[in-house]
Amino acid sequence: MTARLIGGSRKEETAVLAKRSTFGRLLAAVAILGCLVVGTAGTAVAQKAPQDPQAYVKYYVVAAEYQGQPENLTEIATRLLGSGERSAEIYNLNAGRVQPDGASLADPARLNSGWYLVLPWDAVGEGVEIGQIPTGPKPTTPASKPGGSPAPTGSASPSPTQTHRSGGTAEGCTATAASSGRSDWAQLRLAAEGAWDLSRGNGVVVAVVDSGVDGMLEQLSGRVAVGADVTAGSGRGDVDCLGTGTAMASLIAANASTSKTPVGIAPDATILPVRMVGESANGRPMDAANAIEVAVSAGASVLALGSHVDLSAPDVVASLVTALNHDVVVVAGAPTKPFTLPSPTEPSATGALLLAGGVGADNQLVEDYQPNAVEVVAPAADVAGIGPGHAGALSYTGTRFAVAFAAGQAALIRAAYPELTAVQVERRIQETADKLGTQTPDGRYGFGLINPGASVAQAADGGQPAPNQPNGGGRGGAALPIFFGILLIAGGAITIVAIRVRRRHA
Repeated sequence: MTARLIGGSRKEETAVLAKRSTFGRLLAAVAILGCLVVGTAGTAVAQKAPQDPQAYVKYYVVAAEYQGQPENLTEIATRLLGSGERSAEIYNLNAGRVQPDGASLADPARLNSGWYLVLPWDAVGEGVEIGQIPTGPKPTTPASKPGGSPAPTGSASPSPTQTHRSGGTAEGCTATAASSGRSDWAQLRLAAEGAWDLSRGNGVVVAVVDSGVDGMLEQLSGRVAVGADVTAGSGRGDVDCLGTGTAMASLIAANASTSKTPVGIAPDATILPVRMVGESANGRPMDAANAIEVAVSAGASVLALGSHVDLSAPDVVASLVTALNHDVVVVAGAPTKPFTLPSPTEPSATGALLLAGGVGADNQLVEDYQPNAVEVVAPAADVAGIGPGHAGALSYTGTRFAVAFAAGQAALIRAAYPELTAVQVERRIQETADKLGTQTPDGRYGFGLINPGASVAQAADGGQPAPNQPNGGGRGGAALPIFFGILLIAGGAITIVAIRVRRRHA
């Protein structure tokens, strides 16, 4: 998109950037170090952290009674999952697991007080807890209150002072609501596998600016860098409280390690998680701005901005200008309120801001976007993504998931055609989209629904796609450590030869 000049003076932008320079550079150093460390691990850009002895899950402690009646799975499913029919899911998660009293679940209608029941990740309600299931019995077993409500068994929103694990999900987190219902309509409609003979996103670093990414997921094994947490000023980005960042990352780069979860658009891309929201899910413009600058400084060539990023905030606008000056493809959700697009300050800048809208299977928009603001659309309603921890495949709705699909497509193009600028990648996504509206571009759908296969198969300016190497062929990723490895080897060889020549003439 041809960027329009933002409001405010150049001096004001410079002042905003200067105020954050020291902090942003410190965070960038953390992110860069994390990327380089995981990059030198060989064929995998990141090594999966060892699994904890126990998983972090949502669970419920069975009470002595509820509203004067013994508890059962149907009643618990109705109260915490919205439907008694989902009692089968709770049963399957707990059948055969030994409980504190030595017994195990065999009859859905018979539950013993004090049992710990693992719940689907979208369970919500009083008594739902998150964390590792205690190994011993509950010290006190609550019963129902006189008024008919159960006594609380724990806080559904634990204190934010609890500490995080090294990678994975964070203790004391409340995940964003999602449904365990599964439909792969989005992946089937996009048919990204049509591009994989030419590109799988290998070597391209995609920054996910959202709630972090669970780096312990098997489906993202070897594809998640340590990243950075800008909410705390230091820390890792490969932890996720809310689950939205993990879901976005799965749509971009999940692999086929399990048959029960969907594969990402660019399964060989590397995810750089930059965490800008924590347990509260309240995004601050300064954190979003720092997150964007960290991602750019760390070498990401594609940025996927979650819905916590306010594109109209002056701090965010200034950081977007930085990205546009560095040949980065920034993918963000189309705005639902008026705002002025940023433009690069460097005359030769080639960065691009792609605004994506979300649609459902019926092509209905998921939000009321500003007229003529959408450039392309992608699936964003009832989309199958992967939740953090052991949540598995969940169904998500929201514009950020259209952003993830479009960012995955940008990774495919950047890997196949590394010579293209970000502006050319953006134009390619637009020109190969499947028309949806009455004209092109359309006021509601822009250029139409993204088409990953067509965007890679069509030759770029008469050229041919770069070889689809398993761990190279693009920007970032494993190519950088390989280059430094070769450089070190060459330097060592030259040093040895010089020493031998010196000895020979001594």
